[in-house]
Amino acid sequence: MLYITVSMTGAAVMMIELLGTRIVGPFYGVSLFVWSSLISVTMIALALGYFLGGVAADRMPRFKLSHAIALAGLFTAIIPLISAPVLTATNALGVRWGAFSSALILFMIPLTFLGMVGPGVIKQASQRLESVGMASGSVYAISTVGSVVGTILLGFFLLPVVGSRAIVYWVSAGLLLLALALSRVERNREQRPRFRYAVWVIALISGAFYLFAALPPVAARAAADNVRFERESLYGWVRVIDDPKDGIRWMLSDSSTISGAFTENGRSVLGYQYIVKEALATFRPQAQAALLIGLGGGHLSAMLAGSGVRTDVIEIDPMVVAAARSFYGFEPTGNTIVGDARYEVKQLDKQYDLIIHDCFTGGSEPAHLLSIEMLRDLKKLLKPGGVLVLNFVGFTDGEESVAVASVFRTIGEVFGHRRSYVSAPGERFNDFIFLASDAPLRPRTTGGGLPLGGTLSRYRHTLADGGIVITDDFNPLEHMQYRKAERYRNELLKRVGTQALLW
Repeated sequence: MLYITVSMTGAAVMMIELLGTRIVGPFYGVSLFVWSSLISVTMIALALGYFLGGVAADRMPRFKLSHAIALAGLFTAIIPLISAPVLTATNALGVRWGAFSSALILFMIPLTFLGMVGPGVIKQASQRLESVGMASGSVYAISTVGSVVGTILLGFFLLPVVGSRAIVYWVSAGLLLLALALSRVERNREQRPRFRYAVWVIALISGAFYLFAALPPVAARAAADNVRFERESLYGWVRVIDDPKDGIRWMLSDSSTISGAFTENGRSVLGYQYIVKEALATFRPQAQAALLIGLGGGHLSAMLAGSGVRTDVIEIDPMVVAAARSFYGFEPTGNTIVGDARYEVKQLDKQYDLIIHDCFTGGSEPAHLLSIEMLRDLKKLLKPGGVLVLNFVGFTDGEESVAVASVFRTIGEVFGHRRSYVSAPGERFNDFIFLASDAPLRPRTTGGGLPLGGTLSRYRHTLADGGIVITDDFNPLEHMQYRKAERYRNELLKRVGTQALLW
């Protein structure tokens, strides 16, 4: 029974930690800051739990293992109830400290109680002083095996088919059932049991939280919040939200806006996409085949189809593909590949006239997709004279512009010719559109049809040399994009409101 206890609590620790990305991620983005916060809080809680568990095992005979596990289950059940107010209250602290504070408030208490289990089990398992080493080694080994099983069970099997909120409740219920079973064993071992009903009281309180914190049906939430689509995948929450005031339909992936279209005519509201279309028509008008990395609502694929270009798409999130089809009219003209671009580009055995790199998440572009190694892999997929187009959000000047400069410099290490454009000339915070090729980028058609009118040259932006070359070995890009992520989140909250990002 003791070994079952440590294996199940070990699994619960890892499941709660991983579920933290689904609770904090939609509001703060699944970035390195969020992962660092969750891991740090888990380590702090376990360290505190180990210490308190040791004290309780030696000096508090009335405090039982079943009590610690039941309290862990109770505070796990509370998480769905308090997550929204906690995330809202910590928003003023910014991405880094807001994510850390949220994780601390939401997960510290249940993880601390779970950390108390190990020392208590070791105390009971070591009947003689000579057996302490064997007992502690066995406990840690079995607990670690339980953590592995819990991690695989959650990531491989549960999250793809079950919502994270339901899994939180399942973990809580599992802990309470374990506490009830363990309490019976503990009562049978004692001559004069005390607090025999404590676990039952905690279980009943947890049951009340289950009923009180249960979500209303998704349809009811959609009607109230203009949410047309809401699905959870392996990569986060995908939502389609209508803004009747401005007549825009937004697609969000966690805390990123990955598409937007006017509800009246379906045209994209993202100006950079029109610049991408015009740039490709200008520098590669004879293109026939393209690769789009990052689908969004599928507007770029549709724009290319209007020019007779067949487009293959790589999109990591199947829920984004589903939303693009149902709410933005996306119709594939080529293959639609669901997977991480870093892996999938190595599996492709064809070449393209155009590659459009348009990935965005959590207020920043995924750093592993912008290293020199990734760009070299993309170059191999381009035909002679082919063009790579890369969209990157950033600042035009100041210390915050180092991320833009680094991406542009890294592109220059791979391609012989580069150009840069911005979607909003004169604005400091901008969408950058980088063009790169091994052939000279000479205009072949005249500009027109751009969101601000005029020719493509109006959007040209000259970048000074600077930044670093981004590699897989040294890739501080996420840290460089911190200020940008903060600025982006503030603008996103003004656009869609706080409620749209809550778990």
